[in-house]
Amino acid sequence: MDFNQFNKFLYECFEENSLSELLDEEKSKKLYGFAKLLIETNKKMNLTAITDMDGVIFKHFGDSAKICSHISVDAKVIDVGCGAGFPSFPLAILRPDLEITALDSTAKKTAFIQNCAKELGVVNITSVAARAEEFAEAHRESFDYATSRAVARLNILCELCIPLVEVGGSFVPLKASKAQEELDEARCAIRALGGTLKSVNEYKLVHSGEELERYILEIKKASQTDKKYPRKYAQILKKPL
Repeated sequence: MDFNQFNKFLYECFEENSLSELLDEEKSKKLYGFAKLLIETNKKMNLTAITDMDGVIFKHFGDSAKICSHISVDAKVIDVGCGAGFPSFPLAILRPDLEITALDSTAKKTAFIQNCAKELGVVNITSVAARAEEFAEAHRESFDYATSRAVARLNILCELCIPLVEVGGSFVPLKASKAQEELDEARCAIRALGGTLKSVNEYKLVHSGEELERYILEIKKASQTDKKYPRKYAQILKKPL
């Protein structure tokens, strides 16, 4: 797929999902470059199960772009368990006002993100290879927002992410169809970590007749997180809050 074909499909997809105001030619070119690097690198290293350009645009870029309206101007954002850079890398391209940290425990994935940022001139994203619970030791309550997509169940994610958010900030995870079930399971964790549920935003990600059920949750950081959290990951898994 050349750039013109990519750009046409990208605008169609974003238009259908009320996202087209986020785009301009420079951003489209950077998204195209990122998609090509993702697909090419994925042949040698497992980054994503979605390997076609159409799927990357719809299921990765469209989904990631939906979080843009939930993050305020000039915010400091951390993407926990960023994988190949979703939502962090599209977010960095679409919202150049943001300062983004892409965090993942797999060094090959964070190296991929750093290489993409260098090649494409995306200067507002930094990738870090570290476990979230260890990173929190030096960076707790340092971010306006934390986000995460397709990493773990919400009660697990809350303990990894909420300690990183400053009081008054928000944890805004992207979730699929089981969001309400996960939220019910995570209510105790949210309270214990100093959070309060502000909103549950349901939407349909649509294109060419395909429709995907999606949610963006907003968990406000109401008070400081007890310093005993986050625990070691093995403890979190064994006995979630």
